[in-house]
Amino acid sequence: MEIVYFAGGCLWGVQAFIKTLPGVTFTEAGRANGTSHTLDGEYDGYAECVKTGFDPTIVTISDLMNYFFEIIDPYSLNKQGQDVGEKYRTGVYSENPEHLKEAKKFIVGREDWNRIVVEVLPLTNYVRSAEEHQDRLTRCPNDYCHIPDELLTKYK
Repeated sequence: MEIVYFAGGCLWGVQAFIKTLPGVTFTEAGRANGTSHTLDGEYDGYAECVKTGFDPTIVTISDLMNYFFEIIDPYSLNKQGQDVGEKYRTGVYSENPEHLKEAKKFIVGREDWNRIVVEVLPLTNYVRSAEEHQDRLTRCPNDYCHIPDELLTKYK
């Protein structure tokens, strides 16, 4: 199993979508690349993200990127749906340099590569989100989500 982190706006919908994908073994809501190691205090530069465990014999980083691009607006900086702010930026983070290389290759292989604002960076810090944010849409299906229902359930 390998781990990669996806930031695609509000993490509730991103987690609900990613956990349905083939080869994904677990997901966890969290914060990537902030400066703090706790959930307390002022905003510290983090991006809301979903820690994603996956089986690379079933799904590749390129496959995961393809799925990820179904649910994000890759041209929108710090905004997805009604969620606006730096913490809602899009990004792919990993401690594995090969993951980052594959993610960058996916982006530059697209015709629209020069318009894409998705970060692809090493993971420097991760903090697990509070329990209330874990699998939020499963527990509270009527909460706001920027991802349309038909996409959330497309791979179920």
